Amino acid sequence: MRVFTDSRHAETPDQLWLVEHPPVFTQGQNGQPEHLLDPGDIPVISTDRGGQVTYHGPGQQVMYVLLDLRRRKLGVRALVTLLEQTVIELLAEYGITAEARTDAPGVYVEGAKVASLGLRVRRGCSYHGVSLNVAMDLAPFERINPCGYPNLPVTQLSLLGIAASRQEIAARISALFTKNLR
Repeated sequence: MRVFTDSRHAETPDQLWLVEHPPVFTQGQNGQPEHLLDPGDIPVISTDRGGQVTYHGPGQQVMYVLLDLRRRKLGVRALVTLLEQTVIELLAEYGITAEARTDAPGVYVEGAKVASLGLRVRRGCSYHGVSLNVAMDLAPFERINPCGYPNLPVTQLSLLGIAASRQEIAARISALFTKNLR
């Protein structure tokens, strides 16, 4: 992502990367070691995104947004809101009411975090993005203070009664984000 971002020029098209990671804890720039409670055998990677520690693993849809914010005349706060709103709209399609919080970026259903955000802006361009828990093992979240919040409950689409595959969710979230970005 950083290589792509650093090599961009004014005409470089924006990109969305839709990925699923192997088990890994990522520690953002604001991450504190005390929020890694017991990483065990799961690797911990320091990243240059904002935020604290989170977990990525199989069954989670990650969407990296590589956008030229200057060209789009889009601020960081507006991008965060756009990402959160996209996830909220996606969940609404399945009859789930979700919300964003002003005190903790991400998307929540009845107080449990279902999607995490972490961004970096370099030379006016964004990278990193949003991770949405679809159908995964949530146990690794017990080994950390997710996003720096002790005892923060996490949930996933499968626990909310959504039986869609990660691939279906990838198609929907990218389509919604692209529509909302226009």
